[in-house]
Amino acid sequence: MRLIRHLGARTLDRVATLGRASVVWAQAVWGLPKIGDIPLLVRQIYSIGVLSLVIIVLSGFSIGAVIALQFYTQLARFGAEDAVGLGLALVLLRELGPVVTALLFAGRAGSAVTAEIGLMKSTEQLSSMEMMGVDPLHRIVAPRLWAGLICLPLLTTIFNVVAIYGGAVVAIQWLGSDPGGFWSGMQDAVEVWDDIGKGTVKSVVFALVVTWIAVFQGYDSEPTAEGIGRATTQTVVISSVMVLALDFLLTLGMYGDFK
Repeated sequence: MRLIRHLGARTLDRVATLGRASVVWAQAVWGLPKIGDIPLLVRQIYSIGVLSLVIIVLSGFSIGAVIALQFYTQLARFGAEDAVGLGLALVLLRELGPVVTALLFAGRAGSAVTAEIGLMKSTEQLSSMEMMGVDPLHRIVAPRLWAGLICLPLLTTIFNVVAIYGGAVVAIQWLGSDPGGFWSGMQDAVEVWDDIGKGTVKSVVFALVVTWIAVFQGYDSEPTAEGIGRATTQTVVISSVMVLALDFLLTLGMYGDFK
């Protein structure tokens, strides 16, 4: 009976947490940025998106170069070196681009958002706003949520472009692959909706989930140094697990027609 009570209490606690998170998300979404809120949104876009460009660009170039090297090594056995560009583009646009960008975004921007909001809560800045009649969900949470929704799809696009360029540098300049075959195979086979469009849908879903987790963990964190550290860690861990799980479900729904 003690075990059953413990499981029941943990389950109710998780349900209550999900309910609080849903309320925070719904109220923040209603805080759609107005003209007067544009400076807040622009500041968060710079903090969340622009400051993440360095790690996105460096990671994209490195991953694209490694994928091209591996593809060329394996395809050269069958004389299919011209398919390197096609394989690189499909892997990046469908899977690695949205997933890796979301994981990097969660580690860099998501943890920063959680720590920032948690620090505001621990120093009672959120309570002070409520006393002055300012809704912290509208002033603090909403701009970060919308900035994340805007930035992550754009960062995914930048990651894909840089990764393809990195793969082209390795395949063409270093390994001597035919430039015409590299680019023509990619141009002929990559489709706007099935590859680029569905990858963009994935990035939008990941942006919603990662940003939602980040703002809620900071808003719901304990106002102590230990609580902020725990919330930051939970943001990265939960976001990473959710991105990987959602990627499987989305891929199954988009490409899982085995008929």
